Amino acid sequence: MVGRIAEQAELKSLLDTPESVFAAVYGRRRVGKTYLVRKTFCNRFAFDHVGMSSGKMADQLESFRNSLIARGLRKCPPLKSWIGAFEELKRLLEHGKASKKVVFIDELPWMDTPKSRFIPAFEHFWNSWAAWRNDIVLIVCGSATSWLLNKVINSKGGLHNRVTKRILIEPFTLEECERMAAERGLALDRHQIVECYMVFGGVAYYWSLLEKGLSIAQNIDRLFFSPNGALRGEYQELYRSLFRVPEPYERIVSALGTRKIGLTRPEVAAAAGLNDNGALTKYLEELEQCGFVRKYLSFGKVGKDALFQLVDNFTLFYFCFRTAIHRGAENYWLEKLDAQSHVVWAGLAFERVCLLHVQQIRVALGISGVATNVCAWIGSDEAGRRAQIDLLLDRNDRVITLCEMKFSDERYALTKKDIESIKRKREAFRSATGTTHAVHLTMVTTEGLVRNPYWNEIQREITLNDLFAPARR
Repeated sequence: MVGRIAEQAELKSLLDTPESVFAAVYGRRRVGKTYLVRKTFCNRFAFDHVGMSSGKMADQLESFRNSLIARGLRKCPPLKSWIGAFEELKRLLEHGKASKKVVFIDELPWMDTPKSRFIPAFEHFWNSWAAWRNDIVLIVCGSATSWLLNKVINSKGGLHNRVTKRILIEPFTLEECERMAAERGLALDRHQIVECYMVFGGVAYYWSLLEKGLSIAQNIDRLFFSPNGALRGEYQELYRSLFRVPEPYERIVSALGTRKIGLTRPEVAAAAGLNDNGALTKYLEELEQCGFVRKYLSFGKVGKDALFQLVDNFTLFYFCFRTAIHRGAENYWLEKLDAQSHVVWAGLAFERVCLLHVQQIRVALGISGVATNVCAWIGSDEAGRRAQIDLLLDRNDRVITLCEMKFSDERYALTKKDIESIKRKREAFRSATGTTHAVHLTMVTTEGLVRNPYWNEIQREITLNDLFAPARR
């Protein structure tokens, strides 16, 4: 299995605790939660079950009964309630001989059907029985992250503070995607891996759909733009699976997709047509926890002025090309590789890749051990022209690193116009903020910079090889 070393270690450590433990594994759809748990424990569970998508209560109970029987529970009667179902699970576990009995319930949110009283029964199973033993390892998982966060992890009811281990499964980094591509024999160089990452992000399942022998463009056409493309309807399924009521989340994401640097909370509310209240707080927090949105401060601003920015590459790709995706325009990507729409998207997508690999940028700059605030800045120069910096590293060594990110198929040749633009931003930033710290100019590019006269104006350059450094998780 590629990566997930820290997550596997966390899961395995559950077996070493002297008391029963309750773990929740969560993360966005298709990120590999179920695969991780099953591979870590080699499917050696005292009991395991998967909830049924769209199944009614009677269907869920019958399926649960079948799982009990499959794990060796004899004479299991038909189940009429969840209280009865968990009583039968207790009976199965009480006869188990393992010193630690691992119970894995996948797609737990699907089991909570209307009027089923599932949550009270589940709470009772843990609070009145499992928690008082020393041999139960209960692991729950589910794609409906919103439900899992609200009803289990951040529960204000009977499960309040009952989860003893929370394990967030994050998308792969570039380095992990490179290893996955190699394992699958895809024969991709690092530039091509970045191109894939700009479309799929680090979601393992999407990478598993890539077909050997096809170019990146051919794979993208096959998966998104062909009439039967496996990912044509994925955007809709993604948000429906994560959130029971997906509409407000989709409206927020749509609003953020229109603003490169992000929106403040009041701007999000206005653009999405939502009230600025506690519900909006929940929507934003859950989008952030799922990795779709990042919350950050513009330089010199306080917490209430935080910005929310769309950083999910898959969602960004969908927004940029959704018309063609819906139309099912075959060979669209191959034909648009040199189009302006592709160039604009590539620039935005590469910036998102860089923002997701700030840790690697800090290592390349030699400041991984220096306290650093990651922020952005937007303002105006003396002539009133907009000045925007998408990535600033405000370091504790009295240096501010201004990062400019450029995507290209070859070494990037800085022009006089480039340097004038970067310097204009730097001077506007200095003037507006009044900073006395040194401001270093750093270029983050795919293949590096051409050594021309303008190259000397840059303090540091970072390339793909730097972005592929292993993450320290």
